[in-house]
Amino acid sequence: MKTIFFTFLFLATLAIAHAQQSMTWPDNKKAAIILTYDDALPSQLKNAVPELKKEKLTATFFLTSDIDSTSIPQWRNLAKKGYELGNHTVFHPCAGTDDNPVPSDHYTAYQIIREIEVMDRFLYAVDGKTKRTFAYPCAETIVGGKDYVDSLRKYTLVKYARDGGDSTAFITEFNHLDPFRVPSYGLEGGETGAQLIAFVKKVQQSGGLGIIMIHGVGGDYITISAEAHNELIQYLKANRKEIWIPTFQQGMDYVNKQIPLKAQKL
Repeated sequence: MKTIFFTFLFLATLAIAHAQQSMTWPDNKKAAIILTYDDALPSQLKNAVPELKKEKLTATFFLTSDIDSTSIPQWRNLAKKGYELGNHTVFHPCAGTDDNPVPSDHYTAYQIIREIEVMDRFLYAVDGKTKRTFAYPCAETIVGGKDYVDSLRKYTLVKYARDGGDSTAFITEFNHLDPFRVPSYGLEGGETGAQLIAFVKKVQQSGGLGIIMIHGVGGDYITISAEAHNELIQYLKANRKEIWIPTFQQGMDYVNKQIPLKAQKL
């Protein structure tokens, strides 16, 4: 009798744990995919945005101060149409390498947070919004040899922050998700449409949330071809009855409402 009782208790515990981790997506969709584009690149406006608009898919663009008098009207127009403009710092500081003109090696936590604050003000002038999400430049959470995530938590500048990851970095256990370390599939450049679709299919099968970090589309750097991007968009279009495709903030707000996220400490 005791064996039956403890077996029942064990199964009940597993069921509760599963219920805590699983997610019910809007309109009974099976999974969620969030498209994010970093660095305010011209190829995104030229090649990615027209495809997104054509298929009526939303996305998040993490911008730096590289936006200028030519591109700002386009970014402003995108914001009016429901696309999200996220914060990616003013100067995009990363660990000192040849392809990152602003090294983060000598930054302090205060300096990077101050830079995020300045970029928030810059973006307010573009879209008039006061609450914004953030993406770590180069998916690095360290400046000057120190992790600044906990410092970022103490401020009210951002509610959610996107981190990096590989093709295994999709989310299924939401009750353990740190809103300041939200993983994503960071493309390294050269991925095919088949590879991108394979990632989406894995997210579909898991019933979870997958975030894709994209840079160049048919140009610029860390580039995927315009063809590969189009294949991804067409797959999402064909499966939109099963896949929810929100902006980063929309997706994270929904998750936070279903399973309240706690800003976890290191």
